[in-house]
Amino acid sequence: GSLQPQAATDAQGALHLVYFRGEPAAGDVFYARRDPGAAAFSAPLRVNSQANTAIAIGTVRGPHLALGVAGRPHVAWMVAGGGPGGMYYTRLGDEGDTFEPQRNISRKARALDGGGSLAADTLGHVYIAWHAGDESEEKRRVWVAHSTDEGRNFATETPLSPVETGACGCCGMRALADGTGRLYLLYRAAAERIHRDMILLVADSTLQLLSRRILQPWELAACPMSTSQLLATPDGALAAWESEGQVYWTRAAAPSARVHPPGEGTNRKHPVVAANARGEILLAWTEGTGWNQGGALAWQVFDAEGKPTAERGRLDDAISVWGSAAATALPDGSFTVIY
Repeated sequence: GSLQPQAATDAQGALHLVYFRGEPAAGDVFYARRDPGAAAFSAPLRVNSQANTAIAIGTVRGPHLALGVAGRPHVAWMVAGGGPGGMYYTRLGDEGDTFEPQRNISRKARALDGGGSLAADTLGHVYIAWHAGDESEEKRRVWVAHSTDEGRNFATETPLSPVETGACGCCGMRALADGTGRLYLLYRAAAERIHRDMILLVADSTLQLLSRRILQPWELAACPMSTSQLLATPDGALAAWESEGQVYWTRAAAPSARVHPPGEGTNRKHPVVAANARGEILLAWTEGTGWNQGGALAWQVFDAEGKPTAERGRLDDAISVWGSAAATALPDGSFTVIY
């Protein structure tokens, strides 16, 4: 009965998990943790202090998880509509047994549609990102609210994406802080309502834009309702996304070297990526999912050179309506996929 998990493993090997549960239009976010050597997750904690204030419709609007200083979980999620709608945030309290009261971080850019994201690092930075705009999607922009004190306080959000790219209205996006003071933002454009390119922005900790790259162009006169992912690794940031029915991953330092799993992709969506200490990459995705439609889960492991290995799999009918998967690597080098 739960949807849209997000998972991360901390430096001590604990697996942190958030997920959505309840009515897709008005549900709750929960958090659980599995310590190293434990066979089961802890009892779940409700993340949102106001019940039934999270949404999951569209697969792009569920909760997002990031680990900050000392592995503290930070969580953000989207609340639909005007008035109280916006991007909400909380973090695990100092005692570790409850989450702080939820806060609406969006102060002026509240015309949300697709989901936002958040990022945190060991330097005390927390970034909450989303795309919004009162006009049509070709004029939407990606906004970022930044905290320098581990999420205690956030500056008013500022637009970071160029207005000329737009932002695909009902597509998700991702944020990543890599621990060196850099922020990565991955989103789908909507220029002229037809250029649905995947764009990677890199900024510094003062939100000064350092670079903008098109990872893959795509001309489509419709919203593909897509999601993407960013992941920090010792070899640099990884990005994963979908385009024209296929899923891809690449290294941010070499974005033209796109990798996709074997086979012709026609209905592959919602990719997630994980990397272990050996440099192996796991890519998991859904197949056959769509609006109000579940589907299959599939995955493929790649070696450190980016070549597909024999480690692959598929589970038919594993993904429920509005569902997706999460993936993370454990200290022993194994991968865990949660769905």
